[in-house]
Amino acid sequence: MNDILKENPSWQRTTYDFAKRIRSNGEKSKMIRFSFRLRKFHHKRFFGIYKEKRKNSKQKPIYVQDVFILSPITAPCQIICQGANYRQHQIESGLDPDDKTYNLFFTKSDASLSPPVGKIIRPSHVKLLDYEIELGLVFGKAFDSTLKLDSKRIKEYVAAFFMANDVSARDIQLPQMQWYKGKSYRTFCPAGPYLTVLDPEDFNLLDSLELTLLVNNQIRQKDTATNLVFKPAESILELSQFCNISPGDVLLTGTPSGCALRAPGKFIQKIASLLPEKKKWELFVKNQEKRIQYLRPGDIVRSTIRTPDLRIDLGEQILNVVEE
Repeated sequence: MNDILKENPSWQRTTYDFAKRIRSNGEKSKMIRFSFRLRKFHHKRFFGIYKEKRKNSKQKPIYVQDVFILSPITAPCQIICQGANYRQHQIESGLDPDDKTYNLFFTKSDASLSPPVGKIIRPSHVKLLDYEIELGLVFGKAFDSTLKLDSKRIKEYVAAFFMANDVSARDIQLPQMQWYKGKSYRTFCPAGPYLTVLDPEDFNLLDSLELTLLVNNQIRQKDTATNLVFKPAESILELSQFCNISPGDVLLTGTPSGCALRAPGKFIQKIASLLPEKKKWELFVKNQEKRIQYLRPGDIVRSTIRTPDLRIDLGEQILNVVEE
């Protein structure tokens, strides 16, 4: 779907849903195409052109509910992530959120990108499949050197925001020390459904965003972006110190507390430290398998990110967990 639009007239603003293509009844659907760059059209002009093209078109209307929406984030791109970036998530991980010793960055493969409505495929060898709702941002401007500007100007580098799920195989990520592998299996980064372009004044509303994730209609994660330890502006400034960014690359800003993973207590950690490395991680996996919060085939994962007044709404993801 190159151009599917959703307008909220009560706020006179527009959210644009983008994906590479859509399918209707199993066939590729024809769409009206526009060549305008994302940040360079005024929405009134856009809708005027859209209506004019639609009036002169012989195509029948295509409705969102009748199509299969793919990820609005497409490869190739860098998927850069932040870890333990919500206060309560740090606390449950045994960290001090007021310490702010370091900002944890890591990456996922863009092969993990998948639709916002569809499947999460659990690889046959994975036992500890976890969920992580995250606020993502898309870079619209490149940088290849350290940014030296006021944090308020960081919005110049952000083209849009979206919702993602940083799905993780904990029994690969931790025992093998393979964060990249454990978070990069195909379907491990559902993204979308919307790419939301904010007006400059709406950046002030980011702290009001509420992130909610449910598994089988039970709330597992719920928090607001105000509890981010490292805010997007300071994270981008730090990222520019060591990473080159191109338009279309993305940053996932971390997940709230409530994941299936739970760190062992300090006493257990102390006992485990006396064990051989292999035995320690075997014990870790065995204990984690007892937690019913890990995703299993048949589970339904639903998530939303929005402000209470719906001025910003990144849509809803609905994902069915299936076995490979």
